[in-house]
Parts: sequence; C-alpha cells; structure tokens
Amino acid sequence: MDKTPINPWTWQDARGFTQAWRVEGAAGIVFVAGQGPFAPDGSLVGGDFEAQVRHTLDNLGTVLEQSGASFADVVKLTVFLTDITQLPVYARVKAGYITGQQPASTAVQVQALALPGMQIEIEAIAVSREPE
Repeated sequence: MDKTPINPWTWQDARGFTQAWRVEGAAGIVFVAGQGPFAPDGSLVGGDFEAQVRHTLDNLGTVLEQSGASFADVVKLTVFLTDITQLPVYARVKAGYITGQQPASTAVQVQALALPGMQIEIEAIAVSREPE
C-alpha cells in the first residue's frame, strides 16, 4: 500500500495536519464512528480537557486495533470540540499518538456533544493493507 501526503503549501505543517492523502493498494478502509471519553461501561470519564483527549484517543486506538488498523493507518480525522480554544491542547496530545506525517484533519466547534460534560469527539478514517 502506498500513502502519499498532498501538501500544496507549508503552513499546515505548523498546525499539525496534512491537506490530503492519496492511497493506492489499500486492502481495506475503516470508518470509525465518533469516539469520546467513555469508560468500557459507556459512562463518561470526567476530568479536564487533556484527560478527555487522552481517553478519547485511547478509545480510538482500541477501535482501530480491533478493526485491524493502527494510528499509522489513519488518513483523516474530524474532531468536534465544545471549546475551539482547546485545539492546541488536542494537537499536542494527538501528536503523541500519531507521530510523523499527520492525517488530513478538520476541527469543528460545537455547542454540545452527546452527553453533558463531554468536551471532545473524534471520527477517523483509516486504510489498511493485506495482512502479511
């Protein structure tokens, strides 16, 4: 599988994302529903924004793993935030989970998410190759 980043400009590098990815030879595409800071029983995990980001990314990693993918296979992220001023915190924490070239990304501020107290939700698209 070949993944080629498409970055017509350089400004996106400082903001931690890639404009687009061209993928050839992928065996599978994984569409991940919005993940949030939930415990295994479905209850909301409290804490500050950074703690919610970490828990959300942990959950995203679990779903990716169960679907035969990893963070390295993610080509697109959409993050929904209740406070867009927290975007730099999200970007810093995400960079610890997804290293190197970053996925194409969209960030959206919303008034509220599924549960009161929920501050972040992340959707993902990943591509995977045939198992070796």
